[in-house]
Amino acid sequence: MTMMNRRRALTLMGSGTALAIPAGLAEAATPAEVRFDHGVASGDPASDGAILWTRATPAEDGAAGDIALTWHVAPIGGGDAVGLRTGRVTARAARDFTAKVEVTGLRPGRDYRYWFETAAGGRSAEGRFRTLPRGAIDDVVLAVVSCQLYPGGLFNAYDAIARSERLDAVLHLGDYIYEYGADGYGTQIGHKLGRLPEPAHEIVSLADYRQRHAQVKRDPDMQAAHARAAFICVWDDHEVANDDWIGGAENHQPAVEGDWGKRKAAAMQAYFEWMPIRDPRPGEPWEAIYRSFDFGDLATIVMLESRLLARSRQVQAKGEGPEPSEYAAMMAERARPDRTLLGPGQLAWVERTLGASVRAGRPWQVIGNQVVMARIDGPDLEKQMGPARFATMTERMEEGTRTQLDRALASFRAGLPLNFDSWDGYPAERERLYAAFTRAGSHPVVVSGDSHAAWANDLYDAKGHLVAAEFGSTAITSPSWGDLMPGIGREIAAANPRVVRFCDQDAKGYLHLTLTRDTATARFMTVSTVLAKPYREGCAAIWRTEAGGRAPIAPVTA
Repeated sequence: MTMMNRRRALTLMGSGTALAIPAGLAEAATPAEVRFDHGVASGDPASDGAILWTRATPAEDGAAGDIALTWHVAPIGGGDAVGLRTGRVTARAARDFTAKVEVTGLRPGRDYRYWFETAAGGRSAEGRFRTLPRGAIDDVVLAVVSCQLYPGGLFNAYDAIARSERLDAVLHLGDYIYEYGADGYGTQIGHKLGRLPEPAHEIVSLADYRQRHAQVKRDPDMQAAHARAAFICVWDDHEVANDDWIGGAENHQPAVEGDWGKRKAAAMQAYFEWMPIRDPRPGEPWEAIYRSFDFGDLATIVMLESRLLARSRQVQAKGEGPEPSEYAAMMAERARPDRTLLGPGQLAWVERTLGASVRAGRPWQVIGNQVVMARIDGPDLEKQMGPARFATMTERMEEGTRTQLDRALASFRAGLPLNFDSWDGYPAERERLYAAFTRAGSHPVVVSGDSHAAWANDLYDAKGHLVAAEFGSTAITSPSWGDLMPGIGREIAAANPRVVRFCDQDAKGYLHLTLTRDTATARFMTVSTVLAKPYREGCAAIWRTEAGGRAPIAPVTA
């Protein structure tokens, strides 16, 4: 549940919108014709290497044989033979002809290029990645992305990322694919652009999830971004189904879509096949994709998993929106101390990892986090905007959308939070996490996705202590409340003056994050359109926080 049911409301707008995986090498034959239709990708960089990925597409549909490939890695700046490393990998039919290899033995803090070849001489496009540095470094430059609904528009933000002059890695916070069909959530733009999801129905089976991943990877802007830098990825909910939790999802109906465990397993298998991420660790559940990355003596990136491993079910209204008679029960459920997002094992790991980074003298710990962490009250739009302006903004809303909005506004006036699916739905777990920050001696930078909006938030614990800074990345394409109500981000910020320093619900784009010894600077990058090319890249705002968290975040003015 977001401010109100975003998926339901944006669907109601209609056409009037403003806008156990085996990985062993096998003997394999190579067909005479093999294509690399889905490009190349790298991920999970280490100081001595990275994961390299591609997919070998057989020329004939229905091919069953494995395909032998050769991979090559060379330092950027030399010819193919200078510092060349090479090896073999198999694109296995059982893994949808995807291939992943972990390359090791490289030098730290260096840029490399890579490519794949077939025995018949076919060659993939080239990609590049940078190994993690060791020792003293001056800065780290990251792009932070999330929420890329394929029918929601063109991936212009990825084209902008691919053109970056300096980029150490891309943090992907989830919603790489969406599960909906061609008549589902946010497809109005897709109908106009001829950019509809494949398959056309909601995806449930392994074949479905594979096909949806394949469609996204065929996008040229997506391929360009993957080829530009290593991705460090986690999933959010739509890689399986909307608003999922450990035992199900809002958008999973067992009576017609079968067993939740089977659907989740199929989605995870497709994810591990199609994403440049290390396969599940032996002896641990597939859901446990939380992990960390050290960038020299400057920063540790800590990627959380808050969906499938331990999340308690979201607090929900019984119908399309909460009724006044439900408020007390919903808030009582929300306050239960046993409700969890991360689970005790992951929470303990976070504290250990942050503490180790602090003891190593790194000034920055960055938390890669799926959903918004700040405590955010919903705005009383009619009061804040005034009746006349509010009436003008809402007069063209369809009846169902307006009804949802009215219910949401009534719940906000009663003290219900903006979004029960975010950390606001799990306040006890949030306090446990904040306490872990404090015990570890860390004042981290939290980067968040999911909300389709840009955020600059100061994070305070229940006692009013400043514990972290949060920068939220807007969507690559996915629709937001700003599409319905332009400027609503300013109203949300006005309703939360101490916490929300900046909120943009209108723009699409990504977050550009630069870490130096003293500051973390967040640039909220935007694209002028997702409907066409060319586009213009811009910057909506720049915010900065100081190492050590001695003061609230501050705007940077030109």
